[in-house]
Amino acid sequence: MQRFKIAAIVALCACVAFVASTGAQQPPTASAGAPDPKLIEDLVYANRILYDQGVLDSFGHVSARSDKDPNRFLLARSVAPGLVTAGDILEFDMNGEPIDARGRAVYSERFIHAAIYRARPDVKAIVHSHSPAIIPLGVTGTILRPIYHMSAFLGAGAPIFEIRNVAEVSDLMIRDNKVADALAKSLGDHPVVLMRGHGSVAVGNSVPQVVFRAIYTEVNARLQADAAKLGPITFLTPEEAAKADVATESPFSLSRPWELWKARIGKIQ
Repeated sequence: MQRFKIAAIVALCACVAFVASTGAQQPPTASAGAPDPKLIEDLVYANRILYDQGVLDSFGHVSARSDKDPNRFLLARSVAPGLVTAGDILEFDMNGEPIDARGRAVYSERFIHAAIYRARPDVKAIVHSHSPAIIPLGVTGTILRPIYHMSAFLGAGAPIFEIRNVAEVSDLMIRDNKVADALAKSLGDHPVVLMRGHGSVAVGNSVPQVVFRAIYTEVNARLQADAAKLGPITFLTPEEAAKADVATESPFSLSRPWELWKARIGKIQ
């Protein structure tokens, strides 16, 4: 009898190990539910607008936290931002994994979004770009600071993420949660973080706000470089920046540029 019990236990353990190794009988992760169509539309417009404004090119991506579950986010499949449609938007979990990719490729740097959503409950939308004016600042260690009222959200300046502090040798891409968590830590409570030799990440409390911030981060970088050629720069003080940034927190103030940018794109599919 004892021998029979031992054999049964061994067989059961082997069965459990087989199921775990093959994934058999593992139910698929359930979707949080269909997102608000308006959120999907905003996300598609965000991709198209940022391409139109030269912040994104064939690379980069925009995400939004799910309106159905704060532990999910929405991000397009791996496609050029200027081509994103509503049908390209996928749902992801907080580990950066797609709920149902339906066989489609996903962005390798989706972990950027997952890590920041995990670290920042206040963030509802994220933009990762390689906008050209940002690169010189990151590689020279020059702090991006607000040079005029439209970029007041930069406050006392944007931190710079150095990937070598996490991975001594890398291709500068954020391909896993370990490096993504380090990026989120560098971002801290700031609205923007620069990435040495790579680009930047902007965050916001809505899709229109993060688009505004991504665009004016790029504009500020260009103006800062131009002003530096002329002489010492008088940046906004933290107090001035805090006062000037009040308008960008208002949905009404954001609606003017947002509607203009949408009009440039026209009706989307």
